[in-house]
Amino acid sequence: MKFIADFHIHSKYSRATSQDMNLESLDKWAKLKGIKVLGTGDFTHPEWFKSLKEKLTPAELGLFKIKNGDNSTRFILTSEISCIYSKTLAAAKGEKEDLSSLPKNRVRKIHIIVFAPSFEVVEKINAHLGWIGNLKSDGRPILGVDAKELAKIVLGISNECLVVPAHLMTPWFSLFGSRSGFNSLEECFDELSKYIFAGETGLSASPEMLWRMPDGRRLTLISNSDSHSPQKIGREANVFDIELSYGAIVQAIKEKNPQKFLYTIEFFPQEGKYHYDGHRNCGISLSPQESKKYNNICPVCGRPLTIGVLNRVEELADRPAGFKPENAVPFKSLVPLAEIIAESLGVGTISRQVGEEYKNLIKKFGNEFEVLLEAGEQELKSATLPEIAEGIVRVREGKVFIEPGYDGVYGKIRIFSQGEQKKLSKQGILV
Repeated sequence: MKFIADFHIHSKYSRATSQDMNLESLDKWAKLKGIKVLGTGDFTHPEWFKSLKEKLTPAELGLFKIKNGDNSTRFILTSEISCIYSKTLAAAKGEKEDLSSLPKNRVRKIHIIVFAPSFEVVEKINAHLGWIGNLKSDGRPILGVDAKELAKIVLGISNECLVVPAHLMTPWFSLFGSRSGFNSLEECFDELSKYIFAGETGLSASPEMLWRMPDGRRLTLISNSDSHSPQKIGREANVFDIELSYGAIVQAIKEKNPQKFLYTIEFFPQEGKYHYDGHRNCGISLSPQESKKYNNICPVCGRPLTIGVLNRVEELADRPAGFKPENAVPFKSLVPLAEIIAESLGVGTISRQVGEEYKNLIKKFGNEFEVLLEAGEQELKSATLPEIAEGIVRVREGKVFIEPGYDGVYGKIRIFSQGEQKKLSKQGILV
């Protein structure tokens, strides 16, 4: 069975999230987007977990559906955990135990996604983590626990769980982040590295970038929205052709078989908030080459730049740009439909025109991913304005212009040059 899955989202109990992040709203938007399997997010939060147990009922093995829904959306038990701790690297095997050149007590901030096969397993995980920190304070709890110890706890409770480092390359809160991460999987997880099968690309990186790194080739790369509002689910996602069950999903991720794990759906990485280096407050955005000229120091304020994903990939890469491993899971870069419509019409994404045209296309094609991925060019031209149809086709072909994001600022994406939409609209009328 072919289906789309988004494993990493947050509930209304996480900070800076919409109050609409409840099961009913998520179910509604999953149908609009064309998502079959959606992560619950935040299963460590007591109130959210209570809601999950009350409102979900078992479907296929390890998956759940809303009790009073139409039974189309499946939920998989997932949660993101923030590990903040100090760790000094040990000397590599065969080397002298000289740590004089290594940072002492460096603070590490790693976000980890945990997949669980059942409510019973989640209850055991929550009980154990509740001894370490306050699970009520945030849907994504902050725990003073080593990422390796978290993996040991989770996998010790059930080897059916999956432990996945989140948004691998972002400067803060990631496995390879420039500000608090590590240079390799082994530095973080030591002997447990062999049990870490996957990593999440994040919005500011693509598989093509990560394939340049040894661990980026070793891990199965998954992509998820990390959504804080229902409308944003599916902005990154995964496409499978397998049996619909928890076990089949986890196995497909572990095997990294392109016949079963068909491809990931990605942002254009330049659109992510940490693609380039820079300083948001100073309005400084720099490519890695430009940052090198300034010795990674901001030319405005004189403080260290926030080193972005592209620069960090360059630092850890052992393969040239454009390298693709054999049997790699492919990817497709997309722009959300509402953004394409908004630019095509020259209006904001929350405008009435965008909402009406979005509903029109969903009504005609069934869901957003059907529009973005499957609908033929002639079908699109018959169903919507010529500039919107052209915008969808251009995004599929990667014909976009992007001003890269940096230091927490999203990149700006353009599909059309100035005034081009009006010309396309006139051509459509003449035809």
